[in-house]
Amino acid sequence: MLITTTENIPGYRVTEVKGQVFGVVVRSRGLAGNIMAGLRSLFGGEITEYTSLLEQARRHAVDRMVKNTHVMGGNAIVMMRFDSSEIGQTMSEIVAYGTAVVIEKI
Repeated sequence: MLITTTENIPGYRVTEVKGQVFGVVVRSRGLAGNIMAGLRSLFGGEITEYTSLLEQARRHAVDRMVKNTHVMGGNAIVMMRFDSSEIGQTMSEIVAYGTAVVIEKI
């Protein structure tokens, strides 16, 4: 499936707009991951435990968005964006959203 952050896709024409589509994931590190991340934060630098968590959550959110696009009958997503927020002190919510469309090659 073609996913783009732009409104138009060179070489393709949007023939139908299916509507807003999204994928939501809420993730939390386990206790051991939080302890390791806490120790790393004392010394500064990248906290790889959280970087990995957020990368996996984004991939999962995109996968859910793609699945929802298929259910709606779309074959592409335009204007895709990410949003994230914290829930409590241990959970992250990641949302991938965009517009599900049907495209055809010009």
